[in-house]
Amino acid sequence: MIKGITFIRPVHSPAHFEELVSFFSALGFEPGRGWDQPPTREGAASRGRPFLAPLANLEFVDGALPTLNTDLLIEVTALDAVHHVARQWLEAKTGAAKTLITAIADTHWKSRLFTAEPVPGFSVAFWEWQDPLRGKAIALAGDLSAADMSFAIVVARWNAVITERLLQGALDALLRSGAKRHQIEIAHVPGSWEIPAAARQLAETHRFDAIVTLGCLIRGETAHYEAIYNEVARGIGQSQQETGIPHSFGVLTCETLEQALDRAGLKSGNKGFEAAAAAIEMTSLHRKIDGKPPEPRA
Repeated sequence: MIKGITFIRPVHSPAHFEELVSFFSALGFEPGRGWDQPPTREGAASRGRPFLAPLANLEFVDGALPTLNTDLLIEVTALDAVHHVARQWLEAKTGAAKTLITAIADTHWKSRLFTAEPVPGFSVAFWEWQDPLRGKAIALAGDLSAADMSFAIVVARWNAVITERLLQGALDALLRSGAKRHQIEIAHVPGSWEIPAAARQLAETHRFDAIVTLGCLIRGETAHYEAIYNEVARGIGQSQQETGIPHSFGVLTCETLEQALDRAGLKSGNKGFEAAAAAIEMTSLHRKIDGKPPEPRA
């Protein structure tokens, strides 16, 4: 019944609000659906810009935490890289990174941590375990080698300025990982709505180890966006489950064209590259689960 945890922290001014949105965007957080409330008889105007994380915890502590001066902790997997990005942002915005970000230090709870203060009075701590496998069982995992694998990419032409960037990112990931160009087949469809049908037909040929789906939906002023997204996601998931062929999901769902450009390689990585990497990893994992060695392809 519990769905998620939301941590709300008010800011002192519109300028601080914009700075915090910029800071967390620069670090690569996935933006959630924001809101803007105009003034009403009951209260003043307000707005919110949520950022999403794949995991959240609600933790109670009995005793002091001497290494912390904030109650907002964000666990990451590449602390040094996060520290570098945060420092660059602070230097560009304030020119005083040395006083607003601490050096990475070990804690008494076997982790590494640093604290940043993007706006006055708003501190956030970033940390990672010293042991990257802490709390994780040794498990099967796919490799990121695409040698002797065959892929189909289904890409929508609608919003081509975005989807062509996604396609280039996907091809980059596959070719860098060892796939051969003749082992990659590209199918163009009119829009995201047509992606599931093409993906299903390609999967049913059993000529491909995985299907990469790429598209872009940008919210308009009607419910059309929601209806298409739900059906596209359902169709791709159903095709994967019923054919047994991994399908990676690279269909962007964005509020604005600017967000879509950011996620197609401008600022927040290229989701086409990420979708192709997921397809490689899932193909490798499927082979390990089946206990079958890779089969060379002509």
